[in-house]
Amino acid sequence: MATTTLNSVTKIPKMELSSSSGPVSMPVIGFGSAADNNDSATLISAVLESIKLGYRHFDTASAYGTEQALGEAIAEALRLGLIPSRDDLFVTSKLWPTEAHAHLVLPSLQKSLRTLQLEYLDLYLIHWPISVTPGPVTIERPFDKQDLMPMDFKSVWAAMEECQRLGLTKSIGVSNFSCKKLENLLSFATIPPSVNQVEMNPVWQQNKLTEFCKANGIIVTAFSPLGAKGVSWGTNDVMDNEVLKEIAKTRGKTVAQVCLRWIYEQGAALIVKSYNKERLKENLQIFDWELSEDDYDKIGQIKQHRMMTKEDLVSAHGPYKSIEELWDGEL
Repeated sequence: MATTTLNSVTKIPKMELSSSSGPVSMPVIGFGSAADNNDSATLISAVLESIKLGYRHFDTASAYGTEQALGEAIAEALRLGLIPSRDDLFVTSKLWPTEAHAHLVLPSLQKSLRTLQLEYLDLYLIHWPISVTPGPVTIERPFDKQDLMPMDFKSVWAAMEECQRLGLTKSIGVSNFSCKKLENLLSFATIPPSVNQVEMNPVWQQNKLTEFCKANGIIVTAFSPLGAKGVSWGTNDVMDNEVLKEIAKTRGKTVAQVCLRWIYEQGAALIVKSYNKERLKENLQIFDWELSEDDYDKIGQIKQHRMMTKEDLVSAHGPYKSIEELWDGEL
């Protein structure tokens, strides 16, 4: 099961991954590199600034187009002596659906490692529970409906396990998996997934999923903890929520800090995305205070809805013929 310890140097708590190759600790706050604007210089500068502030967990994916810039930033941080070694960092990348085929898993990971200029990842995730006809890896281009196909979960997961056995990644996991899909995976996995990275925030609290994951030793990592305001599919529903504004005002905190603290108190890790130094600093200031029972009562009454529904993965001829099928009713 996941346990939490405190890193005395960075003051960012860590979570132990239960199904990794040897002891692996994941800092509970990660720096997210998914961006609509893939300006390498801006990203490199933000990564270096975040490392100075204490961030050690970095999240990317082959489809984000940020692996190269992140790798350059890590190399620069080492050159400048901001970190003593690569081992001080926790780096996550992900397998895109066009490469979610048994024979492409290892080459895809190897390509990510070359782009990142790293010898290993700390965590490698299946990005979505679907496969797509092999082709370009890009998050900007929607999939053609005729290219959507069921994932052969057993063979793809076996290839993920082989990547871990080879030492190319210390741990493996999934992203955007429902309870039902996790249950299926656990029924045959030799190495169970250590992480499930999903959309999670006070407006989409994922109570059922987090309970399932806790019961099965899987750490939930929250992406879009602030509602992904400013990206194509995101909304202002989290940051503009009146309940969260009221709690923030009472506590003398920002709405962002209330959201991040709430996620942390659920026992989940979280991925934050900001290139702004002050916000990067603000996001780390959530560990020396707690939400009250009254805060919890108010947050528990917030109307729930999923923001990223992914209609583009639904097709009359594909494995998921409705949003309900894709998410197994977790809407």
